[in-house]
Amino acid sequence: MTIEAMEVGAAQDLARDDPWTLQWTPIVAGAFVACAASSIMVSFGAAIGLGVSSAAPTWRDASMALWALSGLFLILQALISFGCGGYVAGRCRAPYAEVTDDVDRRDGLHGVIAWALAVILGTCLAAMIAFGTASRSSGLTEPATTTEPSVISSEIDHLFRSEHQPPSGDLAPLRAQAGRVLMMSSSHSGIPADDRAYLVRLVTATTGLTGADAQHRVDGVIADSKTAISHARASTIILGFSIAAALLFGAVAAWAGAEAGGRHRDGAPLSGWMLHANGLHRRRSSWRRSVTQGT
Repeated sequence: MTIEAMEVGAAQDLARDDPWTLQWTPIVAGAFVACAASSIMVSFGAAIGLGVSSAAPTWRDASMALWALSGLFLILQALISFGCGGYVAGRCRAPYAEVTDDVDRRDGLHGVIAWALAVILGTCLAAMIAFGTASRSSGLTEPATTTEPSVISSEIDHLFRSEHQPPSGDLAPLRAQAGRVLMMSSSHSGIPADDRAYLVRLVTATTGLTGADAQHRVDGVIADSKTAISHARASTIILGFSIAAALLFGAVAAWAGAEAGGRHRDGAPLSGWMLHANGLHRRRSSWRRSVTQGT
């Protein structure tokens, strides 16, 4: 008796006592397939500009169509990757002997558990990458007081732009302080008058602009900062909604994929929603046979 036959026999014996017992080998395999497929598709989407969210000025100036397209691509990759993972979980699951009812539900349950495991693995991997990136660029190399908000870095550049920079000048602390003031531009009350006056004096001291020119630059930078922060917030909302929708649809795809895998495993006919894809497969196979016979 082979090892595979022994494992199948053990699963069938266990099913007599508890029909809803989980088989973890196909679940883990399906989760790994889903993570791999998702990583490939997310990398491809980022390479062609469908990164869903970015603080870069080019992303902030992008149209709503690009934002929506990026969110739809995230949902599409979740449907494909989790559907593939669910199919592997259902296809690799050993059938239970003497248990003929609710086979589709048991296959779907294995697909959903594979989806949940893939989500946990993906979250842990993303957290590790984010932690590693933050640890390399944060307080280990420079104090927190000299760190400027990245979402308005280009606006801070414009605020301190001058053709004659002071020879001594390390502007990092001033840029960080100005950035924290500009972050208040998106609040309901806006930037207080004393902070606005401080920015005017700061521009005068660092760039040489005086009077109305300094005031005009500060007002323009405040308006641009408010727009940039609003765009960043909209991007974050789209990212959160897209992730939630992708995970929800991914669970449905994992359940459906596991049912399809179970039906292929048992040689059962496919459900109505699967018949179209199955018909395409039959026509493709028939075309290949005709070509082979013709040659």
